[in-house]
Amino acid sequence: MTAELVRGQNHPLDRTRVEIRVAAGGPVVAGVALGDEQGRLSGVEAVAHPGAPRRTGIEVPRQAAAEHRIAVDLDALPAAVHRVSVLLALPSGIGGLTAFGAAAAPAVTVTGLDGTGIVRYTITGLGAESAVVAVELYRRQDAWKVRAVGQGYADGLPAMLRDQGLTQAAELAAEIEEAVGQGQARAVPAPAPMTAGRSERPGTAPSAAPAQDRPSPAPATAADGPTPSATGAGAASGTGAAAGPGTGVGAKYAAGAKAGDLPSTPAAGGPIDYRHPRRRSTPAPAAPTPSSPRPAGPPPSATGPTAPDGSPLPVAGDAAGWSMDERLYNQVWGMFEDLARSVAAYRSAADFAETRLEQELDRALADPRARLGTAGDAARATARDQHATLVTQARAALDRDLAQLTAESEVVEPALPPAFARWDNPVWQGYHVPVERPMALRLGDLHLPEVLDLRIPMLVRLPLERGLWIDSGPESYGRPGPDRDIGRRELPGALTDGAPDETELRRLAMESAVAIAARLLAIHPAGDFAVQVIDPAGAAAPALAPLVESGALPAYPLPGAKGVAAVLEGLTRRVELVQMAVRHRAADALPADLDTAEQLLIVHDFPHGFDDRALTRLRYLADEGPAVGVHLMLVADRAQSREYGPVLDPLWRSLLRLTPVPDAHLADPWVGHAWTYEPPLAPPGSQVVRQVLGRLAAARRAP
Repeated sequence: MTAELVRGQNHPLDRTRVEIRVAAGGPVVAGVALGDEQGRLSGVEAVAHPGAPRRTGIEVPRQAAAEHRIAVDLDALPAAVHRVSVLLALPSGIGGLTAFGAAAAPAVTVTGLDGTGIVRYTITGLGAESAVVAVELYRRQDAWKVRAVGQGYADGLPAMLRDQGLTQAAELAAEIEEAVGQGQARAVPAPAPMTAGRSERPGTAPSAAPAQDRPSPAPATAADGPTPSATGAGAASGTGAAAGPGTGVGAKYAAGAKAGDLPSTPAAGGPIDYRHPRRRSTPAPAAPTPSSPRPAGPPPSATGPTAPDGSPLPVAGDAAGWSMDERLYNQVWGMFEDLARSVAAYRSAADFAETRLEQELDRALADPRARLGTAGDAARATARDQHATLVTQARAALDRDLAQLTAESEVVEPALPPAFARWDNPVWQGYHVPVERPMALRLGDLHLPEVLDLRIPMLVRLPLERGLWIDSGPESYGRPGPDRDIGRRELPGALTDGAPDETELRRLAMESAVAIAARLLAIHPAGDFAVQVIDPAGAAAPALAPLVESGALPAYPLPGAKGVAAVLEGLTRRVELVQMAVRHRAADALPADLDTAEQLLIVHDFPHGFDDRALTRLRYLADEGPAVGVHLMLVADRAQSREYGPVLDPLWRSLLRLTPVPDAHLADPWVGHAWTYEPPLAPPGSQVVRQVLGRLAAARRAP
């Protein structure tokens, strides 16, 4: 089974002779840098490139191409080599791409010599970069691992080589470019554009991989600090840290969006332009042939479907990607970025208008002789009129952007696959158990107070590289936020009157955990995902009923400390055995009774029922479990764990905090908005979760 990595994640290698396959949207130059323990290169002889394709243990292609295969023999490398970095760069002067963001995200797959996939990494979030360090193989205690890097460079090949520690970076870059230009590295054209559906390109991911930072990534948690970026590459890359529903944003947003960063808006009353920055436009239709005469009516648009008045219409899946799922995933992130940027511009303009009004009023009142009389009144009236004009203009620009995004959301939401769709989406009525793993998961919705009706799906890449924490503590909902009042008005049921009710919060928190668990089960092939629950007090039985009745959970969890110890011991054994099997390349030696399906551990009412030994095991699972398919979800009130002091602080910080009720606690690190999060609950009275779990149970029973 090929592991899907997100930026920063690593995976052990179970063999030393591997092949690295690269697939990009256009011709790229592939190279390999051989570094020591600190990543430093001994000189230009430590770089394999098209002009010098063979180094000891390494062979790279001699040509710039859209697809590459790099041979690596780790046992043959010199003893001083501890890091093998795969470098990709766009060649100049051959009519190809000038920036990675102009084409589909490049994908790197590490395989065995027989083609068996080991790990795969899709380098999302690239924009103006023309060179990138894709992945690196590194040695740790005589064992090799692969890490997804994704470090991009807007200044191209020389900057990337310079960052590798080469003093002769410019000379080596010129040598590589000369080899390409002289035909020593002949360019191979990109393959034909792919149609919707799973990719069948050799050596590439079938799209299913999210990143946690498009985290995993998820938005940063305001209370616990920002999350690691799911797509951001560092200062040299020019890509911003991702937030909210994972992938990257443009370089100018890494330092915060400004009003001038907004794309140009149409004149008042003009048609809305749905061509978003760095999104793919639908190619112009082919010219009619004599056998297919051109239909009557207005000429077809080169940018996609149009309304009767000729204005372009939004299209589901207009982003780059190898499959429809990946295109929709990237499009949702584009919508998130557009909304954040538009609201940032509006808030900046409104703040400027308010500051200008204060300054004008201060000047009008500065002269005692002008405070009274018609002159003073006129100055104040003029200042207020100017303030109103600026705010009105800013709101008009925001409304145009919101109209565009709302229209796009109305097209995209019905087209989402089950992994990305809300529970009320009709796609669940025609649900069939999938045969391939999903690339991402919808954890809920995000919105801003300026537009309450526009919800952006919060998508995170799979597998989850961060655990989840469903906060059931009433104290957590007293923090002020920009849309705190909005969140209060939207609290369901017993939570709408006064302070949140503790019992209702606990019930909703467990229902949210079950809804997420049911979705994870439903979007994986039958038998590829399992759920285990720790419930020492036995209070979660009503919420767990759909899982137990469908057979997704074999039985209600055993209460008390004995039940806690049994589950933790079993999962700890699984993690340790799989780690040893990977480390010693003995996957066939795993016990027959070991469930190798991915596991989600739900811990209800943590830390009730936990002693020091159980707590140590839980922290071990949180740290080591995700790499071998064991994921953690806590349903807990942090205040109840105060008796442990700061010992649990690293655990809380490692988890992505979610809430069972709408709450403004998620912040993106590049604009700074506080986003209101809404949990992924099914509509009241709906049986969709039970129906989906029933179909999944039937598929498991089928021969």
